[in-house]
Parts: sequence; C-alpha cells; structure tokens
Amino acid sequence: MAPKSSGEHTPDDDTRRILLASPRSFCAGVERAIEIVERALRSYTPPIYVRKEIVHNSYVVDDLASKGAVFVEELDEVPDRATLVFSAHGVSPAVREEADRKNLDVIDGTCPLVSKVHAKARRFAARGDTVVLFGHSGHEEIEGTYGEAPESTVLVENADEVADLSVPDPERVSYLTQTTLAVDETNDFVRALREKYPDVSEPASEDICYATTNRQHALNEVIAESDLVLVVGSSNSSNSVRLVEISRRQGTPAELIDGAGDIAADWLDGVRTIGVTAGASAPPKLVDEVVEALRGFGPATVAEREFTHETMHFELPSVLRGTGEGAAERPAGSGG
Repeated sequence: MAPKSSGEHTPDDDTRRILLASPRSFCAGVERAIEIVERALRSYTPPIYVRKEIVHNSYVVDDLASKGAVFVEELDEVPDRATLVFSAHGVSPAVREEADRKNLDVIDGTCPLVSKVHAKARRFAARGDTVVLFGHSGHEEIEGTYGEAPESTVLVENADEVADLSVPDPERVSYLTQTTLAVDETNDFVRALREKYPDVSEPASEDICYATTNRQHALNEVIAESDLVLVVGSSNSSNSVRLVEISRRQGTPAELIDGAGDIAADWLDGVRTIGVTAGASAPPKLVDEVVEALRGFGPATVAEREFTHETMHFELPSVLRGTGEGAAERPAGSGG
C-alpha cells in the first residue's frame, strides 16, 4: 500500500500519524439510552429487561448485562408486570400494545430523534400519503417506523429501487429515512424520488440525525490524508458500517473493529497515516484503547481533526429524573 503524501513526514521518518476524527463515539441519544438502563438497574427491583440491544454495540451490551440487565429479543421472554426498557431504535405500535397486554412497566429509551420520525410517519399516513421509507430492511429502527403505518408505507433500500415504485396516487407521496444512513446515498435516493414524483412532500427537517451527519463529515476531514481508516463500532451498528463504506468509496481502505484486539498487524504494512473514528454507539474508552494499541506497533503522533463541537443533550424520561446515585430503590411496577 503506497502511503499518501501528508507533507509532514520526511522519507526516513518511521513515525506514524494517527488522525482522530471529531466528533466520534457516543451521541446524545446513545448516552441517554445507556443512562436509562443504568438508572433503572439502580432504582427498580431487578430483574430489568431490555428489548433488543439498547444500542448497537457489543461492549455496551455486555457491560450492562454484567450489571444485571436482561436482554431479550421479544416480549414473550418477559414475565407479566416486569420492568422493560425499549431500546434507542424505537418500537412499533404493535410492540407497545403487546407490552400493555402484559402489564409491563415500560421505560422508553427511544432516541427522541427517532420518535420524531415516527410522528412524521403517522402524520403523513393520516393525510393520505404513500410514505416511501428509505432504509435497511430488518433494522430495528426501520421495523419501528414502518410499523407506525404499514398499510401506507413502502420500504426502499437503495436509489435504484425508486424506478420500480408504484403508488396509488403519484401526487400524494412523502418520504422518510432511517436516521443512521450515509448522507451521499440518501441524497441519491431523494434525487431519484423527486425525479419520479415531482410533487413529493419532504420532511420539514432531514431525518438523518445530527450525530450521524457530523461523524460522516468529520471522517471526510481525515480520509484524504489517511492510508487506512479504522472505525470503532460493532457490525450491527448501521452508522458505523456507513463510515467504513464512505471511506472505501473515496478510495481509502477501512476496517470496522469492535476494539483494539481486532487490529491486524498486516493492515499497517506501508501505512504512515491512520484515520480513527467511532460510530455513535461506541464508547470513547474503546477509541483510547485503539490509539494505545496503535502506538504499540511503533512510534506515533496523535492529532485531532474537529469538524464541529456537539452540545446536544436529551432529557431522561420523567419517571427516571431524580433517580441518580443515592436514590431509593423503587419496586417494579411503580414507574407509571
């Protein structure tokens, strides 16, 4: 692999550069979801159940499981009247109805930005639109959004599929997108949809969340200088996978890693500059460990490329406010 010219190395300089893209790692929705589970574990009588992975990161899920969280795939694994947390990716109305039938004490960890997409789906469908939903089939977020109005929603997974769309009324079409998609691919989808349906109604604001967009733009700040990009994140993390794809589309090799232990020495052959970032569900701690591991392969300098500074914060559900350290334990079923 021929190293890219950086302008900062001399030919006999063996010191590698590590370029950290910023922002990276946790976003506000992920931080909120994790804190919801941690507070529930401290404040409610165990066990505390979580439907699906609270966020798509194996380290986070394993850590919360070690503290007592019980992760389940579906609600038939949860006893009636137990305490249940919905994941950050949201759920469909059908899942909420099942939780009500089982008298579960639900704490909703859905990211507020995902909840906004759900609200748009209901609103668009209620006014008679066909809702074209752009995203990945089988992803929990898509299942939840689609479930808001399945009779009015059509799922599209790539821009090429738009050509084959058929809707009852071409003048009553709107669209929504998964919040963790690549910006460039989403733009391709929107262009294709506008060409086919010139009267398509657009969301008042884009659905791709600020954190996904920021991490993609921040990565673009380091791709051109990097010989290799390492993305810290789990394989089921949509926004992490998109970061890998973006780098590769721009011609820079990229690898998705859960942590420092996944780094292969042969990836670094001939590599002078390594870009490092992390998906929105990957803990900052894992990035620190990756940097230290890379230093273990030889001398390295570390520099940061900041695209923007994030200040977003989401409040906890009202039932958990004031349930931090030192709060009294609450019996299951008391959450309202």
